[in-house]
Amino acid sequence: MRDEAIIRVLEAALLCAEQPVSVVTLSGLFQTQPVTPDDVRRCLGLLQQDWESRGLELVQVSSGWRFQSRPDMQVYLEHLNPQRAPRYSRAVLETLAIIAWHQPVTRGDIEDIRGVSVSTPIVRTLQDRGWIEVLGHRDAPGRPALLGTTRQFLDDLGLKALDELPALTDVSANEILAGLPAGTPNDGGAPAAQNMTGHKSEKDTRAQQDNQEEFL
Repeated sequence: MRDEAIIRVLEAALLCAEQPVSVVTLSGLFQTQPVTPDDVRRCLGLLQQDWESRGLELVQVSSGWRFQSRPDMQVYLEHLNPQRAPRYSRAVLETLAIIAWHQPVTRGDIEDIRGVSVSTPIVRTLQDRGWIEVLGHRDAPGRPALLGTTRQFLDDLGLKALDELPALTDVSANEILAGLPAGTPNDGGAPAAQNMTGHKSEKDTRAQQDNQEEFL
């Protein structure tokens, strides 16, 4: 099968797909004329080049390939939906940042870093978004669950692997997590934190805000 024909099929499939598509799935689209995963990878590279000057880009994330808008298009695309969903609360983003950069961690670990208790609604919010999951259990009294991030978390940040997360010495977690899809009104109301590296300042204020956000 000619590369042009393969690229045409790949382009149509990826533009219509709602989620990233793996190379294996893409190669399975060609039933009558078998196309190998290597053929698909080569054609994906060619397709990527074809879209270099357009508003969309073809990227590889953790669970596969997808088309997405380029960062410089965001300022224009925001006008398509002027009633943007509110940002996640500071407590939610801080908890997610600790899990992402220190995983695997238990709720106790998160509480030690933040200096306040981690409420169940915060953990449930992150699980409902598909950003965290239970990776196992620590060999300790009570066998607490070890939390880590998911492929969906990487996909939503446009990353292929955890080692692509930048060091927090170079950029704040808040800047990085700003790339995640916005939340719903039930996801909290306090402004996102400026620093989520694990400092325990303003402990009493945080505890009060967390308790309020549980009911928002």
